[in-house]
Amino acid sequence: MRYEVRERLFAVGEDYWIEDENGRKAFLVDGKAMRMRDTFELKGPDGRVLIDIHQKMFALRDTMMIERGDEPLAKVKRKRLSLLRNHYRVELADGSTELDVSGKILDREFAVEYEGELLAEISRRWLRVRDTYGVNVVREDADPALLIAVAVCVIHLAEKERGVVD
Repeated sequence: MRYEVRERLFAVGEDYWIEDENGRKAFLVDGKAMRMRDTFELKGPDGRVLIDIHQKMFALRDTMMIERGDEPLAKVKRKRLSLLRNHYRVELADGSTELDVSGKILDREFAVEYEGELLAEISRRWLRVRDTYGVNVVREDADPALLIAVAVCVIHLAEKERGVVD
């Protein structure tokens, strides 16, 4: 399933819709302003919160937490010693599953993989509008909301590291 994300810059307090390949609103990223930590909610088209995303308060490296309800789903942080490419590690809550995110994160060109198998690709190449990028969920059994939440986290962390996000 392919999704289209339209946004200006990831900034706390900014909301934007993610549409499916048929142009229907699939998810709303609701940035929460005036919080001590960066916080987003991923909502369904009906306004129901599907996933909570927030910055971990006390961590040596910037870390984003992804939760469904009050249950942790994943922790996203930059891999150590990733000099040539942007690499992020997504540790799922089960403790044994790890996703690898790598590519040109700031250019919105990256892949999400599990044990070398592609789960999703995020790319501006498919689209012409500068502030739009596509999320192509490759595996049918993958959780699209989780993979979109991972994309939100990775782009936010990369832009924060670069000084684009306050």
